[in-house]
Amino acid sequence: MKDILNHLFEHKTFTKGEAKSILKNITTGKFNNSQMAAFMTAYCMRSITVEELEGFRDAMLDLCLSPGLEGYSLIDLCGTGGDGKDTFNISTLASFVTAGAGYKVAKHGNYGVSSGCGSSNVMEFLGYQFTNDAAKLRQSVEEAGICFLHAPLFHPAMKNVAPIRKELAVKTFFNMLGPLVNPALPEYQSVGVFSLELARIYAYLYQKSDKKYTILHALDGYDEISLTGNFKTFSHRGEHIYSIERLGFERISARQIGGGNTVEESARIFIDVLKGEGTTAQNNVVLCNAAIAIKTVDDTKSFADCFYEAEESLLSKRALTSFNRLIAVK
Repeated sequence: MKDILNHLFEHKTFTKGEAKSILKNITTGKFNNSQMAAFMTAYCMRSITVEELEGFRDAMLDLCLSPGLEGYSLIDLCGTGGDGKDTFNISTLASFVTAGAGYKVAKHGNYGVSSGCGSSNVMEFLGYQFTNDAAKLRQSVEEAGICFLHAPLFHPAMKNVAPIRKELAVKTFFNMLGPLVNPALPEYQSVGVFSLELARIYAYLYQKSDKKYTILHALDGYDEISLTGNFKTFSHRGEHIYSIERLGFERISARQIGGGNTVEESARIFIDVLKGEGTTAQNNVVLCNAAIAIKTVDDTKSFADCFYEAEESLLSKRALTSFNRLIAVK
């Protein structure tokens, strides 16, 4: 680790192979907690490179467990987190709306690290029992249209890192990895990132794959469509800037999409939206993110068509039904 840290202190970058080896050694316990904390801290004082992110990703996928979901055409809606905005669980709600609209979803999630309430926090609070049992996951996809992949169950090597990330409580390069390492290897990906620089790196990596994807970045810093300002997408269709006003929405304030101060408050917002009792701002933000996911799967549809499809899923309670069916899988 001394050599690795000195490499960072000298402002040098790592090759793809070096990055892959470093992450495997970190996650398999070769280094102690102090060394790992030092690496994560020093590393995040500079920008990540494409080669490094690709190497980290490949290491994680090599070490992960398969959920056994081959044969399904799946989409994941996942954000990097790390934007410091503390919104409610928008991408998780959008996942249920997307499932309610008839698309198969493999939602990859984890506990919050740099935010108060990650997708796993709210799902656990609401009664979901995490599993990596392939039969239960397939049952979830068949009956609910969605399965939830709690990252620690599929990335067991992360157990060495999780306590350190929690203690640091700031975004690290592991935030950048989350959406890239869904163990189900979904065919489609709608992913939010916290910076334009990272969005471009993601776009480069996805261009090298067969995946259909949309990378989202709100130009005022959110890792999702927030409706607080315009947003940019990178996809297999190219780059596009969406104007909130031209989409037919009024700009909202950050306060209107806050996530609450506790997991209980976040869960209450979550259920209110699913039950059709959310505010207009909350509903529209969720529906916009679901619409982008639907458009990722079927890019022949306009954003407006995808939004109406998502809206029907939410208003008809099909999204709520999807959630209830997932919770009921035992």
